[in-house]
Formats: sequence, C-alpha cells, structure tokens
Amino acid sequence: MKRDFENKVALITGASRGIGEAVAISLSRAGARVALLSRKMEALQEVASAIEEEGGEALPLSVHCGKGDEISRAIERVVEVFGGLDVLVNNAATNPHFGPILDCPESMWDKIFQVNVKGYFLAIQAAVPHLEGSQGVVINVASIAGIRPAPMMGVYSVSKAAVIHLTRTCAKELGGRGIRVNCVAPGLIKTRFSQAIWGNEAVMDELMKFHAIDRIGTPEEVADAVLYLAGPSATYITGSTLVLDGGELLY
Repeated sequence: MKRDFENKVALITGASRGIGEAVAISLSRAGARVALLSRKMEALQEVASAIEEEGGEALPLSVHCGKGDEISRAIERVVEVFGGLDVLVNNAATNPHFGPILDCPESMWDKIFQVNVKGYFLAIQAAVPHLEGSQGVVINVASIAGIRPAPMMGVYSVSKAAVIHLTRTCAKELGGRGIRVNCVAPGLIKTRFSQAIWGNEAVMDELMKFHAIDRIGTPEEVADAVLYLAGPSATYITGSTLVLDGGELLY
C-alpha cells in the first residue's frame, strides 16, 4: 500500500465499527497515526489493538461526538500526544427514528441532529486551528439519503443533506486558509448500522432491482474513497461529494 499519509495525524469519529473502523485501519496502513473517537471505549480498544498489531499507532478516546466540550478536549489530547492534526474524518452518526418524518418525536430529531450535523460542525470548529497549519483536510461522511430521501428515514435524510451543505459551506470559507473539505455519500453499505436492511433477503431482492452493480458496498470501499479525497491525488478537489452507491441513484 502507498504510504501517502506517512507522518500525518488523522482523527476519525465513530471509529469503533463499520465505516469508521475501516477508515481508521486504512489510514493507519497508509502511514497515519490515528485517533479513534466513539462513545464505547471497549470497542475502540479492539480497533486500536488491531492497528497496533500491524505496527500502527492508535489513540482511542471515549467521546460523545455531539458534545462540543468533549470534542474540543479530545482534539487537544490528540495534538498533545501526536503533535498535530492533518486529517479530520467526521463519520459518527445515529438514526433512532424509522417511520414518517412527521411522526418523529422532538427528542429523536434533536438526537439525530446533535450527532449527525452539530457534531460534525463542532469537530470542524475545534480542528481548524490545527488543520490550518498543516494544509489539512476534512472529510464528512454523508449518505445518498442526503441527495434523495430514503423511505421511512426522513429525519436522517434531512440530516445528511445538511452534512452535504455543511461540506460546501466550509469548503468555501476555509479554502483561503489552506483547508480542503469534501464529502462521501455512500449508498447501502454492509455494516451493523444497516443490518436490518441487508439482513432481510426479501428486502435485498427488491433493492437489487435498483442497483446498476448487483451487490451492496463494503466499508473498505468507502475507506478507499476517503483516502483518495484526503490524499495527494485530490489536492485540487474541495466542496465535492463523492457518491458510492453501486448506481442506485440512476434509478
């Protein structure tokens, strides 16, 4: 593997499993020292151990990614331990509501936006002073639900649309400070987050009628896209959203 991130420091939120775990492992294999953020320390330590067994460096930090004070302290800790910050990957997400958007309780709306949108903003806000000195990069993980609303996932869809526009806004405002901001928008990816969908054979048979590529994606494929956008091959790309959906939006 190319060592495009040698001597770089990357912070990944929601790094205890799924896409976040795959991104952290891929960045480590590409040379980065990685900070792993999530609420569950036990799961983070498992990811950190896997990275360290391969010879990488990992710093697991238990953080509620929707709370600004915890995010700020975590970023300061990363800079203290690793000496800086070069890449921020906002990946933490939640979706406790499934059903018509108007049936969503206010508490669930607030929880979804606290983590999926506010948390991304707060992480960017806290990271910028450190990213600015290193020609840093921010990658936000959105979803194709932010482009075309997903059935029965209306609030989640709105939150991911906000992530895409947050990406564009920050790219415009931070470009002059030497920081690139981009976004990936996965479709259906085989993670525990989406297991209720891909674990149902009847649902999958129906969904595959609307994919140009007859399968769902993997976390590693999303990680490859993140590394591309964060790496030296994408230095003239900012404010963009890279879709990884097997052609689902074609239908």
